This record gives sequence, structure tokens and C-alpha cells, in this order.
Amino acid sequence: MAKSKLLEAVRREIRRRNYSYRTEQSYISWIVRFIRFNGTRHPLDLTDTEVERYLNFLANEKNVTSSTQNQALSALVFLYKQVLKQPTLKLDSLKRAKPSETLPVVLSPEEVKQILSHISGISHLICTLLYGSGLRISECLRLRVQDVDLEYQQLWVRSGKGNRDRVTLLPKKSVGDLKRQIKKAKLIHDQDINNGLGKALLPKALSKKYPEENIQFRWQYVFPSKSLAKDPRSGILHRYHISSSLVNRKIKRATKKAGIQKKVSAHTLRHSFATHLLQNGYDIRTVQELLGHKNLKTTMIYTHVINKGGNYIKSPVDLLN
Repeated sequence: MAKSKLLEAVRREIRRRNYSYRTEQSYISWIVRFIRFNGTRHPLDLTDTEVERYLNFLANEKNVTSSTQNQALSALVFLYKQVLKQPTLKLDSLKRAKPSETLPVVLSPEEVKQILSHISGISHLICTLLYGSGLRISECLRLRVQDVDLEYQQLWVRSGKGNRDRVTLLPKKSVGDLKRQIKKAKLIHDQDINNGLGKALLPKALSKKYPEENIQFRWQYVFPSKSLAKDPRSGILHRYHISSSLVNRKIKRATKKAGIQKKVSAHTLRHSFATHLLQNGYDIRTVQELLGHKNLKTTMIYTHVINKGGNYIKSPVDLLN
């Protein structure tokens, strides 16, 4: 199997399993790098030792993080097991990259308030949801109209990290703005329909079972892009959601205007959501479910953030008379 045919087989298998386009790009990238590392030899001509050597190279020579090494490992396991139909890889001498021990940057409630005061329009609503609902930026931008439950004040996150669904809360403060945003999205969708467009990208099985479902408004993104784009998989001309880089630029600008000397991104608002819930006395299991963490240890990092602060330990200087 030639390299081009191999990569095409990987793409077919990924799409058959309905993995995200981002996962497809990531897996293809790691497989190409693995092949180049081994002098463009075909993976079938390589043994577990070569796979192990590459992963150890990433950890020891490239000093990648544990999550980056795990991405490469997942891509190669997928290649050998699902595409090449080879036995499970035996990596007995694999050197695991050390997990990052860096604590996440967290804003105080007052700092969040200051940053939001310097953001307006659609970006303000998105940032409010990142902090108010604990969403990842990708989860927020991928929200479709049917994922917003205004009556029960909750948001459905479909196929989040780890391909899991979950429900999180919808802040009362955001209900009015979300209603107005959905009305704007409806006007855009109606215009697209009048122009013979307006088709949304649906899960593969659903699009085959219900061919006309893709023009229904409930499948449209809540935060649609201003321009149309061709889907690289299906070739359909559709309206994608707005770019995450736009939101992060607004956050960076607002942080600077607020005079906050912290490295702040969209994910910082999610970190702050979790930390502030724990500070307000909510159970860590509840916070875990709202964030969509598979492992409680991931959520536990926010307790470390709290314990690092002055509220946990009294400085001896504060006890002086």
C-alpha cells in the first residue's frame, strides 16, 4: 500500500467512525511524521520497536508534553489496529512524557468582570458562556440551535472531548442575549435558504437517513460565520461557526485594557468557572460533570489552585500585632 493510499485508508476509517475533522487532521499529521522519522518506510515494514523509538524520541529529544505524546500514541494505535489490522502494539519500554505540573491561570471574579466590560457584541456573549457555563471555546462555538434549552436553562454539549455528550448550566444573565442571537442566526439562515443554500453538516448516519434534515434551522450554529465555506470532506457549501481566533483576540485586547498582568485565553474563563464553583462550596463531583472530565483527578487540579491562595494558609506576617 503506497503512502497516499495508506493515508486515504486512514481518512476513510476515521470518517466511517464519524470522528471530528480536527481528529482526522491530527491523526494524519502524526502518521506522516512517524513515517518520515523512519525514512519513509511503510508502517507494515516497521515493528513495535520503531513505534516505541519514535514515541521515546518525542519525550526525550523533543520534550513534548504527556498530552502531545498521547496524541501521537493514539494516532499510531489507530493506524495499526483499525487500518492495518495488526495486533495491539507492545510498548514495554515506552518512556512516558512527564505530565505538566503547571497550575492553570485563574482569574478572580473581579478580574472576569473587568475583562467582560471591555468586550462587546457576540464575543461578549461567547465569553460570558465560557465563564458562566464552563465550556471549552470549541464546544461553545459548535453549539447548534437545538442544543440551547431556554426553558430549563441548560446547554447540551454534543460530542465533547472524548466524544461524550453532557449537559451544563445556562446562566440566567445570558438567556436574553441568547434569544436575540438565535433570532439573528434565523435571519441569516432564511437568507441562505432563499439563495438555495442553508445546508448544515450532520452526523453521517443522520444525513443519510433524513436527507432533508440538513436544512432545518435547529441544526444551524448559534454563532454562524459571516461567510460561507466549502466543507473539505463533503464539498458542501455551508455556513460554519465563527473562528475561535477572533474570540481569543478580543480576550487578549480586553485583558490588556483592564491592566491585568496574567496570560488570559478563552480556556482561562473555563478554569475560572471551575475554581469559583469550588470556592462557592459546590461538590467536586458536580463540577466534574459540568466540565465533562472523565477522570476526577483532572478536576482535582482546581482544588490545588484554591489551596495555593492566601485563603487556605495564613501568612505569619498577618498574625503579627
